[in-house]
Amino acid sequence: MAHEVTVMTRQGCPSCVQAERDVERICVELGVPWRAEDVDSDPDWQAEYGDRVPVILVDGAEHGYWKVEEDRFRAALA
Repeated sequence: MAHEVTVMTRQGCPSCVQAERDVERICVELGVPWRAEDVDSDPDWQAEYGDRVPVILVDGAEHGYWKVEEDRFRAALA
């Protein structure tokens, strides 16, 4: 099954930068496409995710927030 990962981020967020690095490293290794989206670019995203960034979505469903739990993240992509 092909997966897709989205990291909901915000400019100026150090935790977001780290989460993007972790997601990129793991997704590149596993061949999983990923992208980052700025929560402040959409009012709905801001309302949904704004107080918990970074938020990691796997296949459009919320997987986790604030940090990447590597073992759990890898298991979701396996």
